[in-house]
Amino acid sequence: MKQASLLTICVLTLTLAVSSFARGSDWPQWRGPDGTGFAPNCYPPTEWSESKNVRWKVEVPGSGHASPIVFGDRVFVITAKKTDQVIKPEKEAESSNEDAAETPPARGRRGRRGGRGGRGWMQTEKPSNVYQFMVLAYDRKDGREIWRKTVRENVPHQGKHQTGSFASNSPITDGEHIYAYFGSHGLYCLDMDGNVKWEKDLGDMTIRMSFGEGASPALYGNTLIVPWDHEGDSFIVALDKTSGEEIWRVVRSQGTNWSTPVIVEVKGKPQVILAGTKATISYDLATGQEIWRCSGLTMNVIPTPVVGNGMIYLMSGFRGSSLQAIKLEEAQGDITDSGAIAWTHDRGTPYTPSPLLSGRNLYFLGSNNGILSCFDAVTGKAHYAGERLDQVRNVYASIVGADGRVYICGRDGNVAVIEDGPTFKTLATNSLDEGINATPAIVDDEIYLRGDQHLYCIGETTE
Repeated sequence: MKQASLLTICVLTLTLAVSSFARGSDWPQWRGPDGTGFAPNCYPPTEWSESKNVRWKVEVPGSGHASPIVFGDRVFVITAKKTDQVIKPEKEAESSNEDAAETPPARGRRGRRGGRGGRGWMQTEKPSNVYQFMVLAYDRKDGREIWRKTVRENVPHQGKHQTGSFASNSPITDGEHIYAYFGSHGLYCLDMDGNVKWEKDLGDMTIRMSFGEGASPALYGNTLIVPWDHEGDSFIVALDKTSGEEIWRVVRSQGTNWSTPVIVEVKGKPQVILAGTKATISYDLATGQEIWRCSGLTMNVIPTPVVGNGMIYLMSGFRGSSLQAIKLEEAQGDITDSGAIAWTHDRGTPYTPSPLLSGRNLYFLGSNNGILSCFDAVTGKAHYAGERLDQVRNVYASIVGADGRVYICGRDGNVAVIEDGPTFKTLATNSLDEGINATPAIVDDEIYLRGDQHLYCIGETTE
């Protein structure tokens, strides 16, 4: 670990872009009301099972890794449903492969045994079936479906990782509209009753290794920020949330990136910060002008940064490990290896799951494994590192926390509940009948878990 002098660090009060959202009563976006994974003023249960503390459970059509969002009395989910309609490209009709599990992958697609992406072949499917891209609204009280809207039907132009989905970009809401983003399959603005107000098609992404898409949009005031990093012409674009019209667009010299932008006010001026393999770059929200940049992350940047304590925490963990804590008030120009970097860490960082920031406790996993570390977010000192979670082995969902507890969902349906504090302590390990790849949402006394087939509302129930 490399640590810079801490004498000049001021613990700043930074206003996140989500400051206009209600606290404790909504989960309006990816990573929650503060964008840190932490749910303030919320009190979800510690223990549950299929027969305990499940208030309701409802089947969700299709599949998707997008997180549910919650506003008021409704839960919103996006999904992609495979239909029986098949449309094969003329030139590839004979070789098209819909089910990668039945056909050997192309040369060069074999993953490392025990590697970060899982074991064995990292297959991708090249679809020929039409998919329905849908937005659904459920009643928070009983899970009743209120409405569903199919916003597009088409054949995806590119495949995805065998463990991925065609609906991995989480939606966002301002309480008046829902912004459902399906990447190459369009961005849609819907009112709270499911009516499409506008839509925008930004083109088709070419994703590295056809692993699929996943970055979510960010919202601040009337500005919607959409990332578009891929193997083609990458850019970041600002849109007017009321009309979808472009405000600005900036070209980015970046490859495929799955990280979601973070918007934060520094000295009263909002910045858009987007992590990337070549460089993390901060842009002026109003103009798109670059404010600062910093290199040093690994390939395949997936974790979304978190902000607090006057700093932004950047992480990546593919073919290396990198964690950078950057002092936002000191970031200007190229800050690589400068004093604006408060401290760094180079082992045990996440590949897919985003970290959790709970006050001064910064939690992160090693690769996609159930190996947890907790650091003091201000000093960079490890409270503990490399603690193995009981019964949670492989993790895609990001870490969330509330009321002195940390929740970590495994891909097999097991969820570890850890005490929020400097000492590693397991409070419970809960199990459901299906896997969990989507990050949970926490609102009031409930936690919403999107499984492979169902959406669960977990809360204390009367026996």
